[in-house]
Amino acid sequence: MKLAVVGAHCGDAEIQAGAIAHKYAKAGHEVTFVHLTAGEKGNPPHISVEDYRKQKIAESEKVAEVLGVETITLDYKDAELVFDDEIITRVATLLRRIKPNVVITHWENSIHSDHALCCKIVQAAQLKAGLPGFDLEGLPPHYYGIYHSENWEDMEGYVPDIYVDVSEEFATYLEALSHYWFIMNSSSFRYYDYYEALGTVRGCVNRTKYAQTLKFPTGSNVRKGAYIPGYEL
Repeated sequence: MKLAVVGAHCGDAEIQAGAIAHKYAKAGHEVTFVHLTAGEKGNPPHISVEDYRKQKIAESEKVAEVLGVETITLDYKDAELVFDDEIITRVATLLRRIKPNVVITHWENSIHSDHALCCKIVQAAQLKAGLPGFDLEGLPPHYYGIYHSENWEDMEGYVPDIYVDVSEEFATYLEALSHYWFIMNSSSFRYYDYYEALGTVRGCVNRTKYAQTLKFPTGSNVRKGAYIPGYEL
C-alpha cells in the first residue's frame, strides 16, 4: 500500500493523521506527506514570513523523520490558494508519480479557506489523475481513494466513520508534533493539548487507549470499521 496525506500547510497532515501514517509506515507501507503551502503567514513577530517558511519546511522534515515517512512541500503561498486548473493539474501529476492507493486530506467544511480548497483540489485531482485522456508528463493514469481526517478548524459536519487504534504509535506521534514551533508555542490555540486530548477521547469511544479517525467523502458507500478498508494491519 502507498498512502499520501495532503494538507494545506506544513503541520496539517501531521496533526490530522500523523499517528495513522506512522502505524502504516511501521508496517512497511510507503507514506508521503504533501503540503500545498508551508503555512508561513502565521510567522511569529521575530521571524520574517520567508524565514518562517524555511523553518516550517525544516520542521516538517524532522517530523517526517520521526514518523518514518516522506515529505514534500509545494511552493504555493499560505492563505492564497486558489481553485484552478494549474494547481489541480500539478497535484494530479504529483499523485500519478507517487501512486498512492489512498489519499487522506481535510474534511470539506472548514473555517479556513485553504483547508476547504485543499479538499476540493484533491477531489478534482482524483478525477484528472485517473482519466487516461489527460497526458500528465507521460505518467500512466492512477486512481486513488479519498478519506478525510480531523482538524480542529474543519469540524462542521465531521462525524467519524473509521476509528484507527494508534495506541502504540501515539507517543511517537506526540514527539513528532513537538518539533513544530507553532504547535508548542501558539498563543491563539493549544495545538498539542488539543490533539493529545482528541486522541484520548477518540480512544475512549473506540475502547482503546488512543485513536485517530477518518471519514468517507460525502455520498460515498460508507463502511464503518477500525482500519482503512482493504488495508487491515
